[in-house]
Amino acid sequence: MAVIRLWHVAQSRSFRVLWFLEEVGAEYDLVACSFFDRSLRDDAHVARSPAGRVPAIEIDGLPMHESGAILLYLAEELAPHLRIAEGARARAAFLQGLHYAETLGAHLANLTQHHIVLREERMRSPTVMRLEARRLENALRAIGPDWVAGQFSVADIALGYAVWMAQRFVTLPAPAARYAQMFTARPAFQRAIQKDGPAQIYTQEFYPPPEG
Repeated sequence: MAVIRLWHVAQSRSFRVLWFLEEVGAEYDLVACSFFDRSLRDDAHVARSPAGRVPAIEIDGLPMHESGAILLYLAEELAPHLRIAEGARARAAFLQGLHYAETLGAHLANLTQHHIVLREERMRSPTVMRLEARRLENALRAIGPDWVAGQFSVADIALGYAVWMAQRFVTLPAPAARYAQMFTARPAFQRAIQKDGPAQIYTQEFYPPPEG
């Protein structure tokens, strides 16, 4: 059994790894961190994650710090049923879904920056906020209603997290909403939500784009 330690901030991309660990019933140490102190910038954490972010994970002493890479590696090592093998017909859809999560993530990062991180109104761009919300809505049209590769996989964990966060900023298209109903009903997702910790980033249920 692998010895796993996960550095985690509630509601962040490290939730993807937390969810995976619950899906496979792994034993792990969860180290709760915060964006609002200096702990992610200290030398020890930067050695694990050069950008000073989460997730950071150690698997039998091996450090990793990119959530998509972590998901694929852990699936290969611990849960082959949560990946699509090389040469399989659904492999392309699997890889597409795993990486499309980062397309959604880019829009989510911009929206989070403007709605939450830039706390003073004068720092925010209403134009960017409206534009990114529209771009996110358009990108979500490619999601759902079924599992990305025909069966649940780590691609759905990556995408599912992005869709879950997208609901803070836009109304999900109907297929994406059905997809969200599927993954949020999974017992492992519900266990991960319970372990995620108090909200640190998104303290409102919804952040509408400014009128204009």
